[in-house]
Amino acid sequence: MRVFNIDEVEAAAALLRAGGVLAYPTEGVYGLGCDPDNREAFGKIFAMKRRAPEQGVLLIAADFEQVRDWVGDASEAALDRVRAAWPGAHTFIFPRSPRVPEWVAGGHAGIALRVTAHPPSVALCRAFGGPIVSTSANRHGEAPARSAAEVRAIFGDEPDGVLDAPLGGLDRPTPITDAVSGAIIRA
Repeated sequence: MRVFNIDEVEAAAALLRAGGVLAYPTEGVYGLGCDPDNREAFGKIFAMKRRAPEQGVLLIAADFEQVRDWVGDASEAALDRVRAAWPGAHTFIFPRSPRVPEWVAGGHAGIALRVTAHPPSVALCRAFGGPIVSTSANRHGEAPARSAAEVRAIFGDEPDGVLDAPLGGLDRPTPITDAVSGAIIRA
C-alpha cells in the first residue's frame, strides 16, 4: 500500500483514475474510495469491507458541478435545502439520474451525495476531476478507522493507497437527509 501525504494528492487521484482503492480522511472518519464508474474497484471495496454491494455507497465531491449529472429530478425547494448546507458535512439522498451506475446505488432508488468542505477531500476530488466513492473504512459492522495507522491495522495492504491527512473534526459520520422530503435518515 502506498502512503500519500497531502502534497501528493495528484498522485493519489491518479491511483483512483487507474482503478485503485484509496483510503482517505473525511470530515469524521477515514473513507474508502474509488472511481464510481469502475465496477472492479467498487467490488474490491465491498470485498474489503465484507459488506453486501446492494447497500450502495455515497459519493463526495468538491462542488455541485461535480455531482449535477448524478442528480435526477429534484425540485427547486429541494435544491435550495441542499445549497443551504453545502459545501459542508451533510449528505443528501437525491432521486438518481440515469447516469448513476446500478452498483453505486445498490438496491436504492436514490443516490447519496455530499459536497464537502473538508480541505483534503476537496483537494482529492478536484485532482480526480469528479466525485469519488466514500464509504467508511471499516469491516462491516465495526468501528471506522480514524487515522492512516488504523486503516493499516484494519486492512493491512488491501487498499492500494492511503492519503495520510487530518480528519475534519467531526466525531462521527455525517448526517444524511432526504433532499426531496427533508426527512432525516441519519442524525
